[in-house]
Parts: sequence; C-alpha cells; structure tokens
Amino acid sequence: MAPISTRAAPSGADALSFAIDLADGTRVSALLQAPPSPRALLVLAHGAGAGMTHPFMAALADALAARAVATLRFQFPFMEAGGRRPDTPGVAHAAVRGAVEAARARCPGVPLFAGGKSFGGRMTSQAQALARLPDVRGLVFVGFPLHPAGKPSVTRADHLAAVDVPMLFLQGTRDELAGLALLRPIVQSLGAHAQVHVVEDADHAFHVRRASGRDDAAVIDELADAIARWVGAQ
Repeated sequence: MAPISTRAAPSGADALSFAIDLADGTRVSALLQAPPSPRALLVLAHGAGAGMTHPFMAALADALAARAVATLRFQFPFMEAGGRRPDTPGVAHAAVRGAVEAARARCPGVPLFAGGKSFGGRMTSQAQALARLPDVRGLVFVGFPLHPAGKPSVTRADHLAAVDVPMLFLQGTRDELAGLALLRPIVQSLGAHAQVHVVEDADHAFHVRRASGRDDAAVIDELADAIARWVGAQ
C-alpha cells in the first residue's frame, strides 16, 4: 500500500503549549498538535532518556498530523524537573492518566488512543492494566522495551494480559530491548486484538543503517502510516 501523502505536514511550531495539573499537585508541560478535523488523537508519552520535544517525538507528531491524527505530548514529572532517573511506576501512571484526561477535555468526541516511545508506552500499558484509561480505544507502543539490553526476558510483558483494548507494537528488527523472537509469541498470545508492525533494520531509536537504502525520515513516515491506518481501523 502506498504511503499517505505528507505534503501538508504542519510544523511542530503550531502545537498548542499548556500545562497539566496532576492529581498530586504536580504540574507538567504538554503540547497538543491537532490538524483540522482530526480522525483520532494519540496521547504520546516520551521515553526514559529524552522528553516530549526530542526530534524523534516532534517528527512523529508532525507526520501523524499530516495524516489527520492529532497528538498530545507531555512531560513525565522527572523530565519536567530536569532529572535523569525515571519516575516510579505510580508517579508515571498518574501522569499518563492526567494526560488522557487533558486530551478528553481538549478534543471531546475525537477517538482517543494512548501509548508512547519505549518507557512511555510501557507506563501507559501498565496504567491501563491496573485501571482502564477512560475512553481510550487502543494502545500504541513505539518500541516496547521488553527487556534491558543484553538481558533477554519477558517479565515486562506480564501485565499485557490484563489490557483489554487493542494494541499495536511497532518494533525494529535490530531493537536491542525487544528481541522479535521473544516479542512475537507474546503478541500472538494476546489474541486478535494485538498486532506487531516490524520496521526492517531499525534499532530501538528507530535509526536505520545507510546500507538499508533508507533514512530516518523514511522510517518516521512508515511509523506514521502504520499508526494512522491502525487507529482508523479501530
């Protein structure tokens, strides 16, 4: 299937900046990037090593906006405070919930999805497994961190069995934090409501080697196409 056109891709500079007040009184920054008449809204959480304005996050938000998918990016409290150690799960889950509530309030009636890059996606799925995120139709994982580098394991996926909404896993063939030989059986065990989209030659950061014949921009387009088609089918 041909890629969806990106000619009208908006600039991240057009994103609306605002603050989200979390339940514990913490305030975090957020960016809402909404094209005219969005067909879906994705709450897109950042990873453990870089915040919501990282070039990868911004480029993916731009590409999704060009495909009529709005995004709400937000900072986890540790990133907002300039820290390096990721928040505890409880704190991260509360931030995800706050971001979902903000998305519902700012874009009422728009089909809502949640997920994120690496740590952000896993914290979103944990939050959903513990107590369903209101109105969220499905979860999107941009590089699910199944295990630490060099330490293959599947225990980080145990909670996924308790997630009762559709899930899309986007994973690179060179992802050092999610060996496909381990991930594929997990996705299969989750049944028909879980899918994996494999990005050839991409690592955990979705970088590809020059020898692949593609560049990182092409990978962003592939990710955005896969996400846009999947959310449109839910």
